[in-house]
Amino acid sequence: MNGWPNDRGLYLQLQRLSEFINKTKAEIQALKPSVMKTDFLPKATDQLDAIVEATAAASHRIMDSADVIMELAGRMNPEDSQKAMAAATSIFEACTFQDITGQRVTKVVETLKTIESHIDRMIAAFDETADGAAQVAAGVESGEAEKPEGEKKEGKSSTLDGPALPSHAPSQADIDAILAGDN
Repeated sequence: MNGWPNDRGLYLQLQRLSEFINKTKAEIQALKPSVMKTDFLPKATDQLDAIVEATAAASHRIMDSADVIMELAGRMNPEDSQKAMAAATSIFEACTFQDITGQRVTKVVETLKTIESHIDRMIAAFDETADGAAQVAAGVESGEAEKPEGEKKEGKSSTLDGPALPSHAPSQADIDAILAGDN
């Protein structure tokens, strides 16, 4: 028992451990894991899903056009037909970008889901109260949740957000109103 720390030493170690845990908890709460989980990660995965859908649609349109070229090539003189067929084949080969892009985006989505899972465990580990989680969720729904410095906006949405998801895109009437200066 001579090797055991005395009561004072044990108390100091426990106090330091407690301070470390509290500091870590405060740093994690400053990251706003609940907001990240309920707002930022779903938006990121929605945007990535939209990328996959848009590239697939564009790829299909391109391949349909290449099919038309191949059909027309059958009606051309042999020399022009051969050039048109080679061009159409090159287009088909280039359209493999869509499959590769889809695979890569899927990997990013899986990574985001892993991050979300880790955030869930972090929240559970630090036992965020139901009241605290509800307040954070209410802040997100009402738009009052704090956003990182680069995310703060006033008034209308910024065009720097990039293309809108189809479900959030303005209607043609909205666009016409903007162009007419009615907005």
